[in-house]
Amino acid sequence: MKPGTANQYDVAIIGGGLVGASLACALAPLGLKIALVEAVPFRASSQPSYDDRTLALSASSCQILKGLGIWPLLEGNATPIREIHVCELDRPGRVVLTPGELGLDRFGHVVEARVFGAAVTGLLPDLENLDILCPASIVSLEPGKDAARIVLENDGEPEPLEARLVVAADGAQSFVRESLGIETERHDYQQTAVICNITPEQAHRGRAFECFTPSGPFAVMPHVSGRCGLIWCVHSDHAAALLDLPEQEFLCGARERFGDMLGDFVKSGRRSSYPLRLVRAREDIRPGVVILGNAAHAIHPVGAQGFNLGLRDVAVLAEVLYDEIFAGNERHIGSMEVLQRYSQWRAPDQQGTIAQTDGLARMFANPSPLAAAVRTAGLFAYALLPPLRRQLAVKAMGFRGDIPRLALGESLLAV
Repeated sequence: MKPGTANQYDVAIIGGGLVGASLACALAPLGLKIALVEAVPFRASSQPSYDDRTLALSASSCQILKGLGIWPLLEGNATPIREIHVCELDRPGRVVLTPGELGLDRFGHVVEARVFGAAVTGLLPDLENLDILCPASIVSLEPGKDAARIVLENDGEPEPLEARLVVAADGAQSFVRESLGIETERHDYQQTAVICNITPEQAHRGRAFECFTPSGPFAVMPHVSGRCGLIWCVHSDHAAALLDLPEQEFLCGARERFGDMLGDFVKSGRRSSYPLRLVRAREDIRPGVVILGNAAHAIHPVGAQGFNLGLRDVAVLAEVLYDEIFAGNERHIGSMEVLQRYSQWRAPDQQGTIAQTDGLARMFANPSPLAAAVRTAGLFAYALLPPLRRQLAVKAMGFRGDIPRLALGESLLAV
């Protein structure tokens, strides 16, 4: 490249984490020239997206990943979710969701984020028309009429590029969102999630457990090799002490909170943590720019909806661009006419999912006796009324509103 010149791209994806890498896989077959920009080397231990977190993939997410060619690389390390148990700590009432009520044999699958990272980063180099710019960090973004101008820092040297469409998939602290001056709605739940793998005494049999507590949910998700993924949400000022507990004290504390549904916990893996905050962009499109995934909506992990929501963003954006390209339209792929279709399509699902997760997090943290009585009544209602359970399960599996073709198991290119 000549000094001062910029590489030209159709799409520049800023952020190569879970959502950004998935989007690269979704757009690669469309014949677009794509740049994927990621600041942290993909196989580095500091890569935040591909850590020890547990990903509960809904049924619709599994369908999307099949359409992207990622699922065959995950399936051998994925554990089916065959039951979901929901309760509140020290309160009566328990809801058991079974896929048989919907004519299915599973709700989805559980994989480790690290396993997902190994699969998707192994796939990316083979994608046509994709340049992986990593490690490279974005320094500046200047939107333009026909293309945005981006300056990256790569090994200390500036690297300019231009893109007709910029996709911000760079997380809750999004540089792209901030540089455009897009305001956010924020709420600090004053909670921190402590995560690790644990080995229970008894077989999990594909059961997932979520117990609501005043400090946030305590979730146990089924994993391969008899292990489980633990997500233990505590008040943020208690997180450091929980992280520093000796293993046996940690396991005893987890067992005391969880109960005897899986017997004792006999072993745990490395513990890590992350703070729980709602960060929601007030705009998800600008001319030539789309904001998606955690950059648009970082949400509470209750119900394990965060990555699933971002993956549905990916499926809809891919379908919108596919329809625009293969319909022979001559509209700019970064035009507001095109991007408004994406934004309007995604709004009901995003709003509904955010309202549900935020509402649950706040409701179960409310210490008032009236709130406790309402929660208990709600659990009993779901336990006793199959239509309510089915409605809850369908939404949890990602089938909300106008469903993109990839989530229905249909290939975009086959249409």
